[in-house]
Amino acid sequence: MDPRPALTNCSLEEVEALLESLGLERWRARPILQWIYRRRATTFEGMTDLSKETRSLLAGKFRIFGSQIRDRHVSPDRTEKLLVALGDGNLIETVLIREGDRKTVCVSTQVGCPVKCVFCASGLEGLVRNLTAGEIVEQVVFAANLLEPEERIDSLVIMGIGEPLLNYPNLVRALRTWKAPWGMGIGYNRVTLSTVGILDKLPKLVEDGVAPNLALSLHAPNDKIRLEVVPTMKKKIADLVKAGVEYRTATGKNVTFEYVLLDGVNDDKKHALELGKKLRGTRCKVNVIPFNRVEETPYKSPSSTRVDRFVEALGSCGVPVMVRKRKGDAISAACGQLRAAAERPVGPETAVLIRGEAIPIPREALPDPPAPDDTP
Repeated sequence: MDPRPALTNCSLEEVEALLESLGLERWRARPILQWIYRRRATTFEGMTDLSKETRSLLAGKFRIFGSQIRDRHVSPDRTEKLLVALGDGNLIETVLIREGDRKTVCVSTQVGCPVKCVFCASGLEGLVRNLTAGEIVEQVVFAANLLEPEERIDSLVIMGIGEPLLNYPNLVRALRTWKAPWGMGIGYNRVTLSTVGILDKLPKLVEDGVAPNLALSLHAPNDKIRLEVVPTMKKKIADLVKAGVEYRTATGKNVTFEYVLLDGVNDDKKHALELGKKLRGTRCKVNVIPFNRVEETPYKSPSSTRVDRFVEALGSCGVPVMVRKRKGDAISAACGQLRAAAERPVGPETAVLIRGEAIPIPREALPDPPAPDDTP
């Protein structure tokens, strides 16, 4: 592995200290970082307002990125999935989702996942390791660098590979880098964090002043079914709902409950009514996600009739409901699918473009536009 530190893994103060150790002025740290995050420089040579000697010195001591894009797949609907190779050879994924004029990046936080939801490709091989803050940050930078000069990233959804709150310190560092004036200027109102229920970390987000919008994964109307589909998590549905309401009260941020529909498991009308009773009065939306096929799992997507019946029953309880639609179907855009495919043995008859089904983030599921005081 390259021993040079990656600047994306450093705070402003850390870069200032690194420059000072080389005999360079501390004030240079801010414009160097702005070259990376605002001006889309990918090499020190591209930082043209630095002297050649300074650029050469920096290139010898530091890297800009600790990872690189290994593969890029583009769907006909312009969804782009990036397979990212880390410095140690591990692979992760990130997705650039285009919805009208809006650009959203779906971010991974771990290599693999320890939660092992039974329907998800991300946790098939368990957890390999946490991503560094820089490896989390870089996914958004890579996506931004694909845009036209006048375009920008509008919002982030931390819904890729891994359970974000099990990588809390590096997640918080990444959030602060994205928001910083020397970073990308993406305020917390423009970020949605998805968790399967690491509830003790939610008050810590509030305490640390790092509070994005929240998506809590339920996937079941009762504790028995939830333990079947999320076998490693023992949190009760009532505790998850209570935690979501408390987080919204403490932060004023949007809270959504996510529910993947699995044919014959949790998609009956009675399940919707049971869930509706528990969510009635919370004023939180439910994001209903019809399951999309993952080859390594035995589950199926419910028919459109069953989806409609579930949504209608849940809505009849006074619960706001939205149904997530598909994008990126041709590029394995669901979490973990492209990584899993890339790590399978490849035979001579295997197609280069791995086909799969996707779970994208539609406009209505994205964070609201930022409040003026949340934009650095």
